[in-house]
Amino acid sequence: MTKKRLNNLFFLAGVACVIVMLFTFDISFYELWQHLMKAGYWLIPVLGVWIFIYGLNAMAWRAIIKGNNAPLPHFMRIYKLTISGYALNYATPVGGLGGEPYRILELTKHMSKEQATSSVILYAMMHFFAHFWFWFSSIFIYLALVLIGDLPINTTIGITLGSIALFCMVAFWIFQKGYEGGLVVNIMRFLGRIPGLKGWASRFIERHRASLENIDRQIAALHKQDKRAFYTSFFFEYMSRVVQSLEIMFMLLMFDIDCGGGITGYTLVFLHSILILSFTTLCANLIGFLPMQLGVQEGGFMLSIPATIGHSVRAALSPQRLIAVGFYVSLICRVREIIWIFIGIALMKMWNKD
Repeated sequence: MTKKRLNNLFFLAGVACVIVMLFTFDISFYELWQHLMKAGYWLIPVLGVWIFIYGLNAMAWRAIIKGNNAPLPHFMRIYKLTISGYALNYATPVGGLGGEPYRILELTKHMSKEQATSSVILYAMMHFFAHFWFWFSSIFIYLALVLIGDLPINTTIGITLGSIALFCMVAFWIFQKGYEGGLVVNIMRFLGRIPGLKGWASRFIERHRASLENIDRQIAALHKQDKRAFYTSFFFEYMSRVVQSLEIMFMLLMFDIDCGGGITGYTLVFLHSILILSFTTLCANLIGFLPMQLGVQEGGFMLSIPATIGHSVRAALSPQRLIAVGFYVSLICRVREIIWIFIGIALMKMWNKD
């Protein structure tokens, strides 16, 4: 199958998924429009901040491609593939897997298949690696807010934070092993242990052993030899999570949740936004096989906002009101996702020359 036909296949799959999402949305379009009208001009920064988030993602991916000694496409092409890849990831089942084959396909127009595959795998690894560091660092933000008397601490919260820390440290160890020795061959061997896939995996490894080992060498080389590219990519990818917290901050301010205003108040709102995003994305990634993590993201927001908001806000707003704020925040985030999915799918048919 030609690259053009494959591109059309990815495009049609994305369109089909968007249509399914729209018809399975659990709220009427009239109700949705009424909620959006209440948001008003706050929709502009909520949507606009993703221009910068995707820009940081693209810079992280560009650093990996450059460190991988591969031909470097124009930044705007990487930016386009970043948005389109995430659009496919959000829209398709088994969230996080739809966009990677598309990115590899498009990168092979500029470099070898091995270089394209290793660059995409390395970026996917960095994306999750930064996620774990974001969750891990959020533990210390929570503890800092406990120390100033802004958030509560008890046995249940302590066990939860300790479990998250342990979970992240195990993940760091796994990533370290993956970066040192590569992952592709080991993943294929693991698939070979699954009933029904053993024969296929063995044949695939034997047929493509040289290419798979070359990809693993490139994965290991970036971490061992080009530390600057590795940490540059990590910095941009981690900062994209920090900037994403602004989206939640804007929506909290929309509900007049400003922790008293001023520099101190807005700083607290931003720190609470980081915690809300951290808790919600942790829940969503633990159950990543649903398109757009349907239901998980909503539940995450409705639980995280009452749990991580400061004492002053909880004294002024009832738990029911905070849960309602969580639902509304999740609804606006869902609309933002749909709009950016439309943009990403549309970009698949633009600037598409080899």
